Amino acid sequence: MRKKIISLLLVISGCVGSVYADTLALQENAPDRYVVVKGDTLWDISGKFLQKPWRWPEIWQLNKEEIKNPHWIYPGDVIVLDRSGAQPRLRLLRDSKNNGRTSGVLKLGPRTRIESLAGDAAPSIPFRAIKPFLNRPLVIDPVEMQAAPRIAAGPDDRVYFTAGDKVYAVGLAGEIGSTWHIFRPGRPLIDPDDPEGKRIIGNEVDYLGDATLDVPGDVSTMHIIGNREEVAVGSRLLRAEDQPFMNFTPHAPSQTVLGKVVSAYGGVAEAGQYTTIVINRGSVDGLDIGSVMEAYKAPRLIKKETVDEPDRYTPGEKSGNVFIYRVFPEISYGLVMNSTLPINVADEVRSPE
Repeated sequence: MRKKIISLLLVISGCVGSVYADTLALQENAPDRYVVVKGDTLWDISGKFLQKPWRWPEIWQLNKEEIKNPHWIYPGDVIVLDRSGAQPRLRLLRDSKNNGRTSGVLKLGPRTRIESLAGDAAPSIPFRAIKPFLNRPLVIDPVEMQAAPRIAAGPDDRVYFTAGDKVYAVGLAGEIGSTWHIFRPGRPLIDPDDPEGKRIIGNEVDYLGDATLDVPGDVSTMHIIGNREEVAVGSRLLRAEDQPFMNFTPHAPSQTVLGKVVSAYGGVAEAGQYTTIVINRGSVDGLDIGSVMEAYKAPRLIKKETVDEPDRYTPGEKSGNVFIYRVFPEISYGLVMNSTLPINVADEVRSPE
């Protein structure tokens, strides 16, 4: 199915009032100009100029209305750093060979563009890194897990199935031709903030594949259209929604947020750049899509040489930025950006300073 990206990209006009305006810091080796290449993201481009790449709306001096209007920047366009004012700003020189656009410094008016994933326009963050998680479950509420439709049987006595096999499902309501993700329960995720270590905030799930509904009913007939692992009787089903990639502008949360890392995709012990992590804060805590958090190493108890020594802990050293791209009431998915140290379960995430 053809997916769409709705992009919020760059405008070169207006002025933004920001509480951070007096601390907008450039990289020491910030170039005077940069030519955009295919594969660049707005985060990458801004990181060549800014010490905090997520603050690109400020260096482009966008107002709130302009940020809402999608604009495009393409390979071949030239980004120019203007240091002449009280605050640095970026300007755009269009590539005259780029789709017939005129070269020169442009002031772009509001317009909306929707492009396929094959388009060359630069997104905010790398789409390929988050595509698998935009409409597939990674963490699911225990109650929702128990209530989810399930694969109950096959046409014979087998209990494992692969692509092309017919299966029967119960508890499923949908229309003919609808697509469903197949998953199995994984380990429970414990809230790191619970001192007793018992509060479950979700269940990690393993995505197994996809199935299509052929004949709806009390016992529905489906067939598996693709699988990553063998599908077993008892596997759960979740309706696949064609969720577009909303390329939101990065911003600080609307209120101070302090949370912790619950899990990293794939069960990896150390998450690095472009790894998806789950944090134990969500919309009820003030997070929304595009919120940026800073990750810090959890303090570690320093080994004592004598019993009389006081407890001492290592300082919370910053390890990277986290771009929130999918939000639920109590948890969020975030993409690790600009990591300088591995990020582990129970590490802290904070609103940016």
